[in-house]
Amino acid sequence: MKDIDHLFKNRKLNPARLAPFGFVPTGSGHTYSTDLLDGQFEMTVTIARDGKISAEVLDNASREPYVLHRVSDATGAFVGKVREEYQGVLDRIVEACFERDVFKSEYAKQVIRYVRETYQDELQFLWQKFPENAIFRRKDNAKWYAALLVLQKKKLGLDEDATIDIIDLRAAPEDIEALVDGEKYFPGFHMNKKHWLTICLDGSVPIEEILRRIDESFVLARG
Repeated sequence: MKDIDHLFKNRKLNPARLAPFGFVPTGSGHTYSTDLLDGQFEMTVTIARDGKISAEVLDNASREPYVLHRVSDATGAFVGKVREEYQGVLDRIVEACFERDVFKSEYAKQVIRYVRETYQDELQFLWQKFPENAIFRRKDNAKWYAALLVLQKKKLGLDEDATIDIIDLRAAPEDIEALVDGEKYFPGFHMNKKHWLTICLDGSVPIEEILRRIDESFVLARG
């Protein structure tokens, strides 16, 4: 079972979604309570003002905390059922009340905002095994026109281990040939290198230029 910190990693709380889900404001934050196993247990999730998230399960008969569902070595059908329902509640809260917040750079945030305002498209996270990869696609034909990823710079051939936000974009083959230099522009990462290029979202290419190339990529994805 994933711990809470891992479950909420790269997620940003949307406070407006708490009340519709059933969270109740308290002096120190918000709480949500629900029954598990047909009322045998009560689960309470607390989101503190500082964003810290915690969850507690009480045995309704004794009103004592129940913890076996969080013990990895604890086995058995009963513990497994508690663990399954507990995890299900957390999963629903993640999806209903939190937004993905994977890409941290200011350029990435500007790209996401620009695409939302210009094309009314949102990032789509398609791969459970790769939660730091996402794409933008056209509504009319579902073709991708951009991908945002987080990866180590050395995977682009740079002599650094630091991680960075990057964007993959479609481009005309002649433009790719002219632009790719291994410093500002790179061959499309995990893409067809004849038709895609990669830009680091670190300021090495001006944001105005990146936004213009997003527009070009959007048009190229039309066909």
